[in-house]
Amino acid sequence: MSEPREPLHTVLRSPSKEVVMGADKPFVVIGERINPTGRRIFQQQLRDGDLSAIERDVKAQVEGGADVLDINMGVPLTDEPELLVKAIKLAQSLTDLPICIDSSVVEALEAGLEAYEGRALVNSITAEDERMEQVLPLVKKYDAAIIALPNDADEIPMEADKRVVLTEKIVRVATQEYGIAIEDIVIDPLAMPIGADPTVGRTALDTMLAISQRWGLNMTCGASNVSFGMPGRHAINATWLPMAMTVGMTSAIMDARTPQIVEAVRAADLLLGNDEWGMNWIAAHRARQAAAAAAGSTT
Repeated sequence: MSEPREPLHTVLRSPSKEVVMGADKPFVVIGERINPTGRRIFQQQLRDGDLSAIERDVKAQVEGGADVLDINMGVPLTDEPELLVKAIKLAQSLTDLPICIDSSVVEALEAGLEAYEGRALVNSITAEDERMEQVLPLVKKYDAAIIALPNDADEIPMEADKRVVLTEKIVRVATQEYGIAIEDIVIDPLAMPIGADPTVGRTALDTMLAISQRWGLNMTCGASNVSFGMPGRHAINATWLPMAMTVGMTSAIMDARTPQIVEAVRAADLLLGNDEWGMNWIAAHRARQAAAAAAGSTT
């Protein structure tokens, strides 16, 4: 088996904070909660102009240990570009974490990128020609990084080698046709529900290993996708992510309010040598001890 390539570094920024994604860097937790999908009450609040839930979600993700915040404002019967701009500006007034701008609406992506102060991550494109033609010029114009999924209009490939072929297409088009730096391409290797097909976990791991060895690209996934429909989801996710980290996964879109999963990736950072002298692990442990002591003193 060949050795993995030299890791690439994807740099994200807010006005005062920089987060670097790379195989030799600490795992990047992208807090996913600022998303109204499946949240009926939150959707109605947003239609009514009530952004208070965004404030609560930002606070919870930051306190849980998120490094980046994913913001999605896909709410039916709203002006998504306008709402996304408001959400981004509100988040940036509350935290210095960089932002992942998440939308399927091109106009919303452009509005969000224009409003954002810093260097954003865009979520996402596929290998479909039309989607790349719509989004990659914006990524180049606003000097952003992009999450890309190796599926196209024909299929979501169930074989690792087909996903690698589509990754090759994405890399070629993004770098050669749009001048996007290869380190600014972050691949989602398509982590799919294990409950629907027991082979998909292995396929995703094989895909990650091949991508890591060939390009050294950074990778991410929706952390909860793998466990969807299964009981004991936190245990599955807390096992899956460290496994994925050993073959090149460098970030995940996940709910930072779940300590079991966050601690699992921080422990993996320590064991993989990406937490120098264990300082992050020790600092987090001491912070938990202090919080517990403070809570005990008030009871």
